[in-house]
Amino acid sequence: MEIFLAACVVAGVPLLLATVGELITEKSGCLNLGLEGMMLMGAVMGFTTAYATSNPGAALASAALAGAAGALIYAILTVSLRANQIVAGLALTIFGTGFTKFVGQPYLGMAVPSDVTAVFAKTSIPILSEIPFLGSIFFKQDIFVYISYLICIIAAIYMYKTRPGINLKAVGENTAAADASGINVNLYKYVHILIGGALCGLGGAYLSLVRIPLWQEDVVNGRGWIAVALVIFVAWNPIKAFFGAILFGGLSILGMKLQVMGVSFSQYLFDMIPYVATILIVIVSTHKKNIESQPPGNLSVNYFREER
Repeated sequence: MEIFLAACVVAGVPLLLATVGELITEKSGCLNLGLEGMMLMGAVMGFTTAYATSNPGAALASAALAGAAGALIYAILTVSLRANQIVAGLALTIFGTGFTKFVGQPYLGMAVPSDVTAVFAKTSIPILSEIPFLGSIFFKQDIFVYISYLICIIAAIYMYKTRPGINLKAVGENTAAADASGINVNLYKYVHILIGGALCGLGGAYLSLVRIPLWQEDVVNGRGWIAVALVIFVAWNPIKAFFGAILFGGLSILGMKLQVMGVSFSQYLFDMIPYVATILIVIVSTHKKNIESQPPGNLSVNYFREER
């Protein structure tokens, strides 16, 4: 059981990073459906940089910048040009898919250099890893997993305990009121959209550098869409996102675990489980009435000061 739960944590890391990135974006009032594209861009740029330089730091930076670059395209279209947010997000996914195929084509089947995989090998955290049961699940992982823990905690502190985080919530809830109070709403939107894109890029890089250290074009495999639904499932809360990502990570590897146990069942049906769960989340969320589970008040609504 401990081994399976530890594997759930690993499988949940890309979902966690993408989910935290998207909820930060949505807290600014922007609905970016381009997560799949940004994760793909981060995955391919992280892999190609790692392959060319054997430098894990450069690979992560490249992945984050690639995701942020994709988010910048979205921000320019929706914040500055006030294009439809849903259409812009879908266009970003299409762009990211094409970009990944173009850049990654020469690297198909190639593996991440051993110098990079060695850096991301599993390592135990002293003392914490000795905690019964929990230690082997959460604190005997690779450094990327620990970074995701830190990002989740920092996001929660930022959103709930800092003035910029409170301002961010105001921008998403009532952009006109936030603008009238002196908050630079466009700056807040741009910054948090870029942060969200960078986190999505890192989520993609985890897949191509650690989880599947062999380049393949479908490395993200729909995880960006699952992350969009996870934001609703966790009610825009970074701490809840941690547990939601582990849950969906577990669903994604459940079929493999049962096969190892000798359960004979179609792998294709097990592969459907995370996506069926995603559909159920969207359906259930439409019937939630409590305030905490509601999206930001101005989510997906473009803001134009002259219309205030």
